[in-house]
Amino acid sequence: MNAIMRRALVSAMALSLAAPLAACGKDQQEAGAGKDAIGLLLPENKAARYEKFDHRIISSRIASLCLECKVDYGNAEQQVDTQKRQFDALVKKGVKVIILDPVDAQAAKSWVDSAAKKGVQVVAYDRLAEGDVAAYVSYDNEKIGRLQGQGLLDALGSRAAAADVVMMNGSPTDPNAPSYKKGAHDVLDGKVHKVVYEKDIPDWDAAIAKKKMTDVINSRGPQGFDAVYSANDGMAGGIAEALKAAGLKNVPLGGQDAELPALQRVIAGTQSFTIYKEVRPEAETAAEIAFRLLRGKSINGLTTTTAGNSSKSGIPARLFKAQIVTKKNVNDTVVRDGVVRTDLLCAGDLASACASLGLK
Repeated sequence: MNAIMRRALVSAMALSLAAPLAACGKDQQEAGAGKDAIGLLLPENKAARYEKFDHRIISSRIASLCLECKVDYGNAEQQVDTQKRQFDALVKKGVKVIILDPVDAQAAKSWVDSAAKKGVQVVAYDRLAEGDVAAYVSYDNEKIGRLQGQGLLDALGSRAAAADVVMMNGSPTDPNAPSYKKGAHDVLDGKVHKVVYEKDIPDWDAAIAKKKMTDVINSRGPQGFDAVYSANDGMAGGIAEALKAAGLKNVPLGGQDAELPALQRVIAGTQSFTIYKEVRPEAETAAEIAFRLLRGKSINGLTTTTAGNSSKSGIPARLFKAQIVTKKNVNDTVVRDGVVRTDLLCAGDLASACASLGLK
């Protein structure tokens, strides 16, 4: 065999050996793609908290727990189809733990169940997704609704028993919305005269809430109601605009989430209260649960109760508390905890109102 033939034979043998090795290497890489990855899917960016707090805090906490870990993030911008594509992409990549705050809890059931069969563990975050969920981190949402109802009663004071109330509830696709509604009704029913108008607002849309409030004002007249329950601060902003456009003042109005514009309305007196839910402990706990699941460790020390959806009971859960924020305690809650800076809260025309409350 001459030198040219020997070289050709050696090259052919090398290529034949390299092919299965390369294929094996590719299979191993794909199989281990999710070893150090955690998926994070948030539902929307209309509420300021998701991009400003949840995403940042969860990513930071995972980085502190695991230097080699990567957070694979997506925001669905309130689109179910977008979130499904994001979820499916994570599963296809081999991500084995996904923190999911669903746009539509019921729609997510088939994705969650399918992923669970492939060994993917889903941590339901803030909203309890349907399906085979591994863990759940949120708040006691009925209690939040009761706090909202109590905040409205407190704002009405002696007028409560004769008051007619308008209720703008949360999105019908959000599993938390019925809990807020139930909690609020538990407190308001029998304590106010009656609920004269009630509507679930799709996608928590502030513009829709504003339009519905305008319709109520036009149909019932400016004296046809005494207070407005709003399930969150974004919708409360739209409602406040409708009240202002109609020249209505001093109408008790509540919300939820302690967003900066809502806190400014509380200071200005155009919103009676909001509900402060500390995002940091919720987000950090979800991050640590996800990391422990990724590494096959127990989450018992992080889950203090259980929850259930329509298809699964006994889901390990951690539910945090919330509190009412009014003018009287804004300094001892959101300001104290660094949720909002006073220079932003008290900007412009609010300087004198802040000064009278001792906010500096």
